[in-house]
Amino acid sequence: MTKREQILLSIEAASQRIGTTWPLYSFVASNPLSGYEKLSFENAVKEAEHYLKSKSYPSASVYRTALENNHIDKSILEGILREAEYYDNPEAYLNQMENAPQKTSQPQSKLDVIMTKWLAVFMDEGMAEWQMPNKEKGFFKAWKALASYDKDIGKPSLKHVPDDSVDAIEQVLSAHNISNYNELFTAHISALPGWTGYIKHRTNTNTVWQQQFPITIEDYLAVRLTIANHLGFSLEVDKKPKEDTPDTKLKHLWLKAWEKTFQDKLTLNLASQAAQNTLENKADLPDAQMVFCIDTRSELIRRHVEASGNYETFGYAGFFGIAADYQHYQEDISVKSCPPIVGSPYKITEAPLENTSVKDEAFKRNKKVATSKTRILKRLKNMLPSSFGFVEGSGAFYGLSLVAQSFMPKVFLKLKNDKNEYESFCEPQITYNDTTQKAIALEEKVAIVKSGFDLMGWEQFAPLVLFVGHGSKTANNPFASSLDCGACAANPGRHNARLLATLANDKDVRRVLAKAHNINIPKSTIFVGAEHNTTTDEIELFDNQVPETHKMSLKALKDNLLKAQETATAERLGVTSGSIALAQAKSINWGETRPEWGLAKNAAFIVGSRKLTASSNLDGRCFMHSYNWKLDPEGKALEGIMGGPMVVTQWINNHYYFSTVDNDKFGGGSKVTHNITGHYGVVQGNGGDLKMGLPLQSLKSTDTDMYHQPLRLTTIIHAPLERVESILRKNKHLQMLLDNEWMYLKVMDSSDKNTIRTYTKNFNWHPEKINVSKVKIENVKVTNIDIN
Repeated sequence: MTKREQILLSIEAASQRIGTTWPLYSFVASNPLSGYEKLSFENAVKEAEHYLKSKSYPSASVYRTALENNHIDKSILEGILREAEYYDNPEAYLNQMENAPQKTSQPQSKLDVIMTKWLAVFMDEGMAEWQMPNKEKGFFKAWKALASYDKDIGKPSLKHVPDDSVDAIEQVLSAHNISNYNELFTAHISALPGWTGYIKHRTNTNTVWQQQFPITIEDYLAVRLTIANHLGFSLEVDKKPKEDTPDTKLKHLWLKAWEKTFQDKLTLNLASQAAQNTLENKADLPDAQMVFCIDTRSELIRRHVEASGNYETFGYAGFFGIAADYQHYQEDISVKSCPPIVGSPYKITEAPLENTSVKDEAFKRNKKVATSKTRILKRLKNMLPSSFGFVEGSGAFYGLSLVAQSFMPKVFLKLKNDKNEYESFCEPQITYNDTTQKAIALEEKVAIVKSGFDLMGWEQFAPLVLFVGHGSKTANNPFASSLDCGACAANPGRHNARLLATLANDKDVRRVLAKAHNINIPKSTIFVGAEHNTTTDEIELFDNQVPETHKMSLKALKDNLLKAQETATAERLGVTSGSIALAQAKSINWGETRPEWGLAKNAAFIVGSRKLTASSNLDGRCFMHSYNWKLDPEGKALEGIMGGPMVVTQWINNHYYFSTVDNDKFGGGSKVTHNITGHYGVVQGNGGDLKMGLPLQSLKSTDTDMYHQPLRLTTIIHAPLERVESILRKNKHLQMLLDNEWMYLKVMDSSDKNTIRTYTKNFNWHPEKINVSKVKIENVKVTNIDIN
């Protein structure tokens, strides 16, 4: 193996030790330690602490609060401690953890300061008025052309530095006696994991900016090592500690006790539902059925929708099984509208309906005016001759706008939303995502619709069926996309919902479904796309093509959805009156740091019938995917759920976990001192590492009081145990996540009286002893159900 090959292999291995930093405009939750998943959770966080200088467990004060609030059951905690041969009382161990030496954050090194400056300048994506010269040549060559003018480096002579980044790395290494390239590269890549994580994102997704102005990890290392060598810095790295510190082991045990407490309460709840096996008397067919995303925020709105009328709800990944990009009407740039790990063979576009030319022309005219205004305002703000005069002249207008947002939110909201949306006169279409952009084949349309029905275990169709995507509407929020649909690559789910409704209404699609797949959709059933605004709990219906025969039913549904919005916002915001107005005010308040909580408190993923959970208030802590094991004898639908949504929910869960336990390293810091850089990210204050996770205000109710509970994900599946195990044996990645305790799995075994069994390493299943007579479900009435 040549030295060059050795360097490239070592760089690739080192790059796996950092996660991916997603841009603000497509902020996807992901596990920042995804490169460590081949290690057990304990060993992974130990390595991360070494390389990233991070914290990996909740602090002692967080554990104390959890214990005081009964989120950690003391008897469970004592049992876990004794099993690990810790025999003192919990208070003694709390004191030990509190008094343990605290790791102090290291000040940013001069090398890091220099690198962040160059990275920010090169990776700017159109925010800066003046761009760095030579960007089209790539990061290393562009830096080399300008480095001699950098006083922080000391005007280096770079005549003998090669033009190729890998050759430059090899040149630096030749001047030092370094045997372990992996350790060296890992240390330097991990020094700025936010920035290097964004380099990974650009290279992995090959964005438009990456195509025009390429940057690679090799470029980053070449610049960093060349600067370090020139300034005479040591390239050596600290050696890894050999053993855990006592407080780290204790913190791991306390985490397991916290997780076990949550799991026991949840499984006791579900088991009590399973034990009530007489079917409740209810209407044979609901007035309407609604499909929501599996997002934890759907749990609350589904409860309130079901309570408002004779309605049935389902859970399904919010991209609705459509692997596509979405192109907004009259815009050239398309966005991804499916999970980032899924390719986009399709594209969703818009086409005006017949007899809508007046609306279409008005929209195009308004769009043109709005684009011109935006361009002019940007130039006025950024051009030196006009910038000061613009600020003076426009101050009164912007001031009145802020006053209106703060003190007259209803009026402002009405004015802001008083515009012509293209959904009112356009119908979504699906084409191939290539240069031809032809309409996709009928059998592919059928497959999309059938897949959704199969995964959800659909058995009957109501007159009205809603596919409800979700999005969030907030003001002055750099992290707004983190509140949108993660299954749609941090974009709203309305586009996919509207398209699936269009496909399900297609006569040819219905004909093939009935003839080839025995899925008979009644002629009286109409599918409607919708969107749940998770900030205000409003559900907007895109119903411009609903026939007159369904108008009365639709009106009744809208009235009940308004009632559901009122009760849902009241519960979520903890008020007894004016909840909708308060939610709307929070959504448009420019100074609101917590417009909504997103997926905070997420802790479990439930795969099964809604009958398992319909009578329970799960406090928005559970992802819920509908599944009917009886309709899936071969397990294909379940395998799709476990290989897709289950993995994604684990990413989300770990994203929230690590952002909570170390917000400085894995999170986003405080919104109060955020500075947006390059359109794609934020830094804290005037520089430093690019923030890779969620801001403090998305995780804590105050700077010190916890809101999100950092627990690893627990998945509960209602299906035959044999079916679940067969899927795990075929999918080694899923087995690895479980064996290494990145998540937990429990199966409610439908083949054995719904006994709940917990997976432990190497396919050991332990039955849980549950006394259902002890269950107490608060705030709701327990109904008689039959989950079989």
